[in-house]
Amino acid sequence: MQEENILKMAELADTEIKDVPTINILLCYLLYKINKPIETEQLYEIAIGTEIINFFYYQDSIDYLLKNALISVTEDNGKEFYTLQPKGVECAKRLKSYAPKSYRDKLVLAALRYFARIKAENEMKIEYIPLENGYYTRIRCLDKDCDLMDLKLYAPDLTQAKLLGEKIMLNPAGFYSKIVDLALSNEEIPYDLSDN
Repeated sequence: MQEENILKMAELADTEIKDVPTINILLCYLLYKINKPIETEQLYEIAIGTEIINFFYYQDSIDYLLKNALISVTEDNGKEFYTLQPKGVECAKRLKSYAPKSYRDKLVLAALRYFARIKAENEMKIEYIPLENGYYTRIRCLDKDCDLMDLKLYAPDLTQAKLLGEKIMLNPAGFYSKIVDLALSNEEIPYDLSDN
């Protein structure tokens, strides 16, 4: 019996939501958890990227949320943002249990990963430089006024060069931290003079 419930929950987590009211709750909940205005394109990419919300239901939900003042559109520096309104906050708080936890978790996790990736891409730049016999994976860790690190790693082909870049971008701050830690803890190899 417990295995059947687990299988049903797994199937539910991988299926597309087919009712707009649930999507309304999920989008309000996501905006509530993010707790800041989000670019309209970013919300679209996050919601559609989860593969639990399709384009048509998403559009219907956004139309409903705007029409009923659960969210609003604001503009800043030529970009449009969705902002959760007090009615949307109430929707997120009171009705969240009507949207399955697996969907809520998947949507919030997708948003966290999305924003982490954007932050990493702004702090770390990766490029692939072709050579006669391979590629350099060039990693630049950026700060406001200068490069904190500019490093080239050799790879025998583009596939392996891109693999290096992808692995670094999984946790760019961790990569940079390990490089700095390694440099600071690096010591000269001790020589064995016991037979001297």
